[in-house]
Amino acid sequence: MNIIVNDERIISKELMDTLRKAASACTDMDVEISLSFVSLEEIHELNREYRGVDSPTDVLSFPMFESIEELEELNGSGIEELPLGDVVICMDMIRRQAKEYGHSEERETAYLFTHSVLHLLGCDHMSDEDRKEMRMREEEVMKELDMSREEKV
Repeated sequence: MNIIVNDERIISKELMDTLRKAASACTDMDVEISLSFVSLEEIHELNREYRGVDSPTDVLSFPMFESIEELEELNGSGIEELPLGDVVICMDMIRRQAKEYGHSEERETAYLFTHSVLHLLGCDHMSDEDRKEMRMREEEVMKELDMSREEKV
């Protein structure tokens, strides 16, 4: 499991270890993920350019493969680390959402990363059924990381 970060000074070694555990909890394949942390302006521009949505978002996923089947075909083909894709996370949104949801920035980062890795693996949330399945997988990973969402009182 390899995660290539655009600026390693942005996150701690402990958070990096958590992100590796999150990715490993999402898939048993040996993968490589590119992770970039960007500003609100940068993610707004990326969202407009690649999704046609003229607003900022918290995270974007850019998979390397059209389908999970294509990725699975390459798994075991001798490639040491399969290039899964790119994850782009907005630091401003991490801060805003962590405060809004009443948890740490580390938990928010791990959640957004997990969400994005699941997208890279072909999960989506376009239908209610897909949304429930994806939410369940996210919650399983977060529980494994001991970062389950706390209920607000």
